[in-house]
Amino acid sequence: MPMSTELQQRREGGVLTLTIDRPEDANRLSPALLGELISVVEALREDAATNVVVLTGAGALFSMGILNPAIRASMSKHDVVQLVRRANALFDALEALPQVVIGALNGTAGAGGVELALACDLRYAAASASMVMPEATWGGFPGAGAPVRLPMVVGKARALELIATGREIDAQEMLRLGIVLDVFSAEQFMDRVRAIATRISESGPLAVRGAKRIVAARQEPGFRAARELSDALRHALEWSQDVDEGIAAHKEGRKPRFSGK
Repeated sequence: MPMSTELQQRREGGVLTLTIDRPEDANRLSPALLGELISVVEALREDAATNVVVLTGAGALFSMGILNPAIRASMSKHDVVQLVRRANALFDALEALPQVVIGALNGTAGAGGVELALACDLRYAAASASMVMPEATWGGFPGAGAPVRLPMVVGKARALELIATGREIDAQEMLRLGIVLDVFSAEQFMDRVRAIATRISESGPLAVRGAKRIVAARQEPGFRAARELSDALRHALEWSQDVDEGIAAHKEGRKPRFSGK
């Protein structure tokens, strides 16, 4: 697989670690990086030598996602919708990989970074990590899978609360809610995650891949319809007055005045 300066790849036996390395831009998923990740995921589908994929971020952040009001303001509405749909395609493909995918939240995950983490099979967090989905405070909603995947992890009520308030939660609350399976100190974090990945990789690959397929099949009913609804509502939302107001309020440093139109 090709290497780049924005996506580092490290292979140890049957474990492939992918590190988003854009710390100068909060490890955001730029269009170019989304394209590279899509290429890597496509190659992994046929990669029998890789049993586990670990996805993490460089520096102090996991990823702050794809868009924020400033970035959105610089793009056409059509381009925003296309970018969100491209992210959805990546996250769906990542989730559908035959390998077990581990999200190693080394630091804060925000907006689309949360949705990237939710597309992973297993998630672990460093003690300093946190999670926030601020889209509703910008006049939008997470458009790359959080309203679909998060309720399956934390339940409908808690998912709605986290999305609608945009509040940030720390690693211990992520653990309590079941978003992550364990929390490790920053000093031990990647060593502990790699140890788990290695143990999974050493299990029978047919057994692990088969178990993942069964679990995925059990969750499939309703998933496709929810994803299609998310895409449709996201497209309509982009042309709303509320989205324009959210961008303007962020630019002007004031609280937005949403009208629901």
